[in-house]
Amino acid sequence: MNLHAIRAIYRFEMARTFRTLLQSIVSPVVSTALYFVVFGSAIGSRIPEVGGVSYGAFIVPGLVMLSLLTQSISNASFGIYFPRFAGTIYELLSAPVSPLEIVISYVGAAATKSVMVGLIILATAALFVPLKIMHPGFMLLFLLLTAVTFSLLGFIIGLWAEGFEKLQFIPTLVITPLTFLGGSFYSIDMLPPFWQRVTLVNPVVYLVSGFRWSFYGTSDVGVGVSLAMTLLFLLACLAVVRWIFKTGYKLKS
Repeated sequence: MNLHAIRAIYRFEMARTFRTLLQSIVSPVVSTALYFVVFGSAIGSRIPEVGGVSYGAFIVPGLVMLSLLTQSISNASFGIYFPRFAGTIYELLSAPVSPLEIVISYVGAAATKSVMVGLIILATAALFVPLKIMHPGFMLLFLLLTAVTFSLLGFIIGLWAEGFEKLQFIPTLVITPLTFLGGSFYSIDMLPPFWQRVTLVNPVVYLVSGFRWSFYGTSDVGVGVSLAMTLLFLLACLAVVRWIFKTGYKLKS
């Protein structure tokens, strides 16, 4: 394992974050504060509680998960796409760095940045509503697994995309709608039975549900099922990344 190479790429990616603090850190926090103003105050005044939890506190896990998914994909996709765009990826591929080390570096940096943003948003949320975390260990586990999984997805998107427009296609038109329809701002128990069954097809439901369980001990889906689905998605992303490096898809041209 070439730890020097991993550390060099990781530090380079992290340095880019600190050079763009306004975009990387401040923007997600401001967006979350606006969500609390709109959903927590305006709508929350009409919905006093959901599952025994105040509506303002109920939406916190969903807001953190929304930011975590979008930031993980954005950080990882741009991190690996820019070397392809600039042509420097061929220098990286010809260097004595294995595919595993490349993935660890880029995905690790993207996941680190996403977890940082998630924790900052969590701290910001505590300024608006009283929070309690019943299972902090599981909260951190879901946070890390989700960040790594969607950073891997972002890595795949960064290799697949042929332009900056495609980098935003899946996060904007697929991930964000799935997150909004995945129980981030409501419990799926509030839906009619037919739409409850339809919603269970949405993979984000399991992420949000498991994450919310770590806060309040209640969830729309069993925590074991949520954890299993997260791990399954992680393995699927790993399999795709392995196939990309094995075949040279989007790397040799």
